[in-house]
Order: sequence, then C-alpha cells, then structure tokens
Amino acid sequence: MPQFSDDLFLGTAQGYIGTNNSNSESVFTGSISSTTLTVTAMLSGDSLVLGQYIAGSNVTAGSYITAFVSGAGGTGTYTVNTSSTASSTTMYASGNSGLGDPSPMEVGVGPLGREYVWDVIPQTLQTANIAASQTPAAAGNLTLTAGTSAKSVVRTDGTTVIQLDTARAVQLTTASGTITTSRNLTVSGYDYYGQSMTEVIATGTTSSAVANVSGKKAFYQISSIAISGALPVAITVGTTDVLGFPLRAFDAGYVVRVGWNNTLANDAGTFVAADMTTPATSTTGDVRGTYVPSSASNGIKRLVAVIALPGIASGPNATRTGALGVTQA
Repeated sequence: MPQFSDDLFLGTAQGYIGTNNSNSESVFTGSISSTTLTVTAMLSGDSLVLGQYIAGSNVTAGSYITAFVSGAGGTGTYTVNTSSTASSTTMYASGNSGLGDPSPMEVGVGPLGREYVWDVIPQTLQTANIAASQTPAAAGNLTLTAGTSAKSVVRTDGTTVIQLDTARAVQLTTASGTITTSRNLTVSGYDYYGQSMTEVIATGTTSSAVANVSGKKAFYQISSIAISGALPVAITVGTTDVLGFPLRAFDAGYVVRVGWNNTLANDAGTFVAADMTTPATSTTGDVRGTYVPSSASNGIKRLVAVIALPGIASGPNATRTGALGVTQA
C-alpha cells in the first residue's frame, strides 16, 4: 500500500510555505471574443474564480480569468489574460495561475512536503491474458478470458471485468499474415480508482510478421474490447510493462527516486508524463503518467518509486485533478 511521509513542523514562528488560492474546477458553456469571456450556462463543478485557467476549443493555451465584469462565479462576463476567438462551446476551468504564490502559515515553518511511496511487484507481461487467440469475422466485441496474472471479477455495479495485477497498459498481438486495412480496438474498463476509461488502439497494417501494438493508458480492469471490423488473422490481447502511476506525475522532476530489482542505483527506465489534455479522449495518454522499468517484469522484481507531491496534490488547496489527473475519458 502507498505511504505518506510525515509532515515536519519546527518551532512556532510564522512561515511562508503554503498556498491559500482557490483551485476549484468547473464545466460551462460560453464564448470568448478577444479577452472577453461570456459564460451562458454553468454545467457542473464549482464557481469560477479569479486566476482560474480556461480551456476549450479555440481557446488560447494558458488563458485564465483576470477580472469579473458582470456576475460573480457563474453566468456573466469575465476578462481573461489572452486573446481568443471561440464560439459558443463547452469550456473547462481548473487550476489557478496564483497557486505558486506562497502564503503565511501561523504554526512553525509549515509542512516540509509530502512524498508518496509507490511499491509494486508487477507480474510477468502476457500477450493473451485478457483475450485469447481469436479471428474476428466482423465488427463487435472480442471474447475476454482471464489468463495468467489476471482474474475475472464482478464489480459492485454488476459488471464482469478482467482485473490485472496492477494498473498497466494493454497490448494487442496479431498473428502472422497480411492486414491491408487497419482496425481499431476500443478498450473499455476502469482505472485503479474505479474511474471508467476507454482507449482506441489501431492494429496497423502488416505484410507477414507478428505485430505487437501497445496502448498508452494504464487499465486496472477491462470490461470490453470492441473491434471495428473483420480481421484476416488471429488476434490476442494481453499486458505490457507500461505501468500506471498512482498519482499524477506531470514532470519528471517530481519523480524523486525509482528503485528496481533491489538495486541501489536509480533505475534508468522510461517515464511518460501525465497527459493533461482537457478533456481527455480515447486517444490521449494516461492522465497520471506511466513508467517502464529498465528490464522486463517477472513477478519477483520490486518497483519502489518516491513521488513528490506539489501543493495541488496535497495540502489545503489540493484537488482531485491535482492529485489524480484530469477526468478519464
């Protein structure tokens, strides 16, 4: 299980370690003309606040609210810092441009930081432990069968899923043969926290050799895999060593230490930062980030990663997005 290091407080002097800026999240319908944001309907989430980042189709990256013109937190008119031209569309607000500003804390020097210890022993990757060999004759769902290091379980909502040993990306393997038309596989399931998620993975085209294609998202449970059309060769679906981080790691600097296979030296594996595209889609990357160890997993090698948590992941202004990434698609 993950563990948090203790907060450390020294003395009784006032410190300036914390933040006290709002970091609410919301979804709304609106438009932007130049630097004027007009909100016509609040769809979900908290009220809009000064400094909140705005994202959406045709909205300039890094846009955030600098002033209220009319209204206060809901429908109304706002000023943003950058110019955009966005017609009436669904927009998203999360994060806050002011979160980097320190604020006073009355006791001691404040928390000196939290670290999350990710400790897992991934089982040996398998090429067919989610879906055994089958040759799709038409579009539809593949037959899922739990194989080595996977098990069939029934969720509390009644859904039967294939559950993996840990959250990891899946791979599809096509047998030798010619594939002239690539097919899309839509993998549906849930992450480690039970959030529903989907990913579209294309088979690609091959001339004769066996082909392996890996996904980017870390699934913990698989509920279905749909293929977009018939295939002339057999296909299997299994696991990879692309392991999903338990918390959002959007920069390698937050990965303080990665130990692998009882080796003191830091592991030279492959880190992929969390994909912060909002909203996430079936083709974007993992919302928390992934890691591939420097050598293949075997059910014996232990991965111990120490992840530093920024203020938006732990503390008085922490949010679900700050800790766990944008909402899965």
